[in-house]
Amino acid sequence: MTKADKGKGLRQESIYPQESLLKVPSGATSLSIGIPKEVSLQENRVSLNPESVGLLVANGHQVVVESTAGIKAKFTDREYSEAGAKISYDTQEVFKSNILLKIEPPTSQEIKYLVPGKTLISALQLGNQKVEYLQALNEKRITGIAIEQIEDKVGGLPTVRAMSEIAGSTVIPIATEYLSSVNDGKGILLGGITGVPPTKVVILGAGTVAEYAARAALGLGAQVKVFDNHIYKLRRLRHALGQQIYTSTIDAATLTESLKSADVVIGAIRAEKGRSRIIVTEDMVASMKPDSIIIDVSIDQGGCFETSQVTTHSNPVFKKFDVIHYCVPNIASRVARTATNAFSHIFTPVLLQIAEAGSIEDMIFANRWFMKGVYTFKGNITNADIGNKFKLKCKDLSLFIGTRF
Repeated sequence: MTKADKGKGLRQESIYPQESLLKVPSGATSLSIGIPKEVSLQENRVSLNPESVGLLVANGHQVVVESTAGIKAKFTDREYSEAGAKISYDTQEVFKSNILLKIEPPTSQEIKYLVPGKTLISALQLGNQKVEYLQALNEKRITGIAIEQIEDKVGGLPTVRAMSEIAGSTVIPIATEYLSSVNDGKGILLGGITGVPPTKVVILGAGTVAEYAARAALGLGAQVKVFDNHIYKLRRLRHALGQQIYTSTIDAATLTESLKSADVVIGAIRAEKGRSRIIVTEDMVASMKPDSIIIDVSIDQGGCFETSQVTTHSNPVFKKFDVIHYCVPNIASRVARTATNAFSHIFTPVLLQIAEAGSIEDMIFANRWFMKGVYTFKGNITNADIGNKFKLKCKDLSLFIGTRF
């Protein structure tokens, strides 16, 4: 081989990617993260997908995934293993991680597995919680962080937003399903065709769920009415949709008349102080058309229809006053893979930032948006709303700053 050929070979070789170890950023802490299998009823999601696990492992962190944790979201143990996770068949081993990342709050049995002084990042679901749960976490001095209360840097709630987008996008296909003759519904098409009056959809609440549900319904040609007592939310919704829709504050007379002619009613009222308000009474439901459908997205916070009762994915509907009720909590679990990907995109950057900060405590006290999610810390309740709800002594988290030095 001539010198020219050797030079040419070297130049050709240089265009191919070369394997190299990714350097852990200077000053970053190596995290130990546990991803358990969700055991709560009808929870199909998992907190991180294999791609996110691979990114965390590449940055020098250890991730322990309980076997079959991702199976309901169609992520296999092999995918997690190839991403660098340790697959564990022992639940208690997963719970020994310094940071436990879950979707649902731990059950009473899972709380027993928690190691004192560690960190739990999961949903809190305050509306369904009992004082014994908080007392059990405080006895173990667990740092409890509620994923639905963590803010982003502009004051939004990224987890709530993501799951609300999914729920809002999902309720219209659900309504279509139960309006069809196949499911003994009214036998009407959700939307409208030439020469046939459009389906009438009423939405209670003007938040993210309403925005995505309204967009889907309008795209099909349905007539949409939105009720909310916050004018700024109604104004924001109209702006987001880019078209004029019927909006109104909630008053019994106007709402009752709209319900009488509605084919689909979606309850998406945001919970206040842990529980949704009852907006639609039994009498209002009784006045609705036979085989119309109610979808109570707020059911996981108590529901906003007086006739609502919790149902399951396996048995999702019941009839009352000849009105079909769909009251499944956790609608996002219907599309578990999409929801898991959404969680992963939110929490992977947060975990990497925790490592950069040096510890969970450093992350909490350096970032007020992250601090908003903390509800138990070193054996104390640190969220005033929770303290008031359960009549427990609450300590301001900022008081702990001085004890760290």
